[in-house]
Amino acid sequence: MTKKWVIAWVLLIQALCAVFFISDIATSLLGIYTPPLPWELREIMEISAALGLFLGVALGAVLLRNVLQERNDARERLRRASGAFMDLLEERFGEWALTPAERDVALFAIKGMSTAEIAMLRTTSEGTVKAQTNAIYRKAGVSGRPQLLSLFIDDLMRDDVTEQIRPRRAA
Repeated sequence: MTKKWVIAWVLLIQALCAVFFISDIATSLLGIYTPPLPWELREIMEISAALGLFLGVALGAVLLRNVLQERNDARERLRRASGAFMDLLEERFGEWALTPAERDVALFAIKGMSTAEIAMLRTTSEGTVKAQTNAIYRKAGVSGRPQLLSLFIDDLMRDDVTEQIRPRRAA
């Protein structure tokens, strides 16, 4: 039985349990006469309804735990990918012998900031930022920002970097 069917069955059982309890209370509250059930049958129904509700709580707890674990796993994979990307940036910036200012400009450019935004953040002129980006492109052997970004994407897609990003499976 698939996970979806289990969830559907538990929800159906919970709905029936809720109907049982609510109808019992509503008939008493509204004064609607219903013929009494044999006490053994009534006890079995109440115990079954309570078990059904408990089953729903247990399933909810399991599903919540699974969702939280998946979220934590995704965060960890993102953290690893982020770390691998930053390591890759530092490695390439070192290979290209970028100055500290060029490293800052390159990082801002890779993040997608405009020349004006970079100049404002670095409290410098746009002309200076343009000169620095041209130096970065020359040192990296690319003609512009899209090619610069594609260098890093290509590097991240290499198997050895991808292996660092993938979560380790317990053996």
